[in-house]
Amino acid sequence: MRLDQWLWTVRVFKTRANSADSIKGGHVEVNGQPCKPAREMKPGDIIVAKVGQLTRTLRFLAEPPSRVAAKLVAQFAEDLTPPEEYQKGRDPHFFPVKQRARGSGRPTKKERRELDEHDGL
Repeated sequence: MRLDQWLWTVRVFKTRANSADSIKGGHVEVNGQPCKPAREMKPGDIIVAKVGQLTRTLRFLAEPPSRVAAKLVAQFAEDLTPPEEYQKGRDPHFFPVKQRARGSGRPTKKERRELDEHDGL
C-alpha cells in the first residue's frame, strides 16, 4: 500500500491530498529517511509525521482494506508517539494567542497570512 494512502486510511491526515502534500514537503519520514508518496509500506516500518504542531510516530502493522473507523486504527498502526507530544496541544503557553485591537477593522492580506500560519493551516 502507498504511504500517502495508508496515512489517510489510518486517519493521520484528513485527506489523501493533504497526506501527499506533507510527504512531498518533507514532513514525513519512514525509518528515519525522507520518502515519496508512492513508497510501498512493509510491516514494521516506523513513520514519523509532523501534523500541525504535533509530531506523530507510528509503526505500520498491516494494510487496511479502505479508510477505517477510529476505533479500528489500532489493528493497522501502533502509536509510538510520546505522551509529551500530546501535552503540547494542551499547554496554553505553547500557542501564544494573537489578538487584534477591537474596532481595527478587517485584517489585511498580510495579517491573514500570519493568522493562518499561526493556526497551522
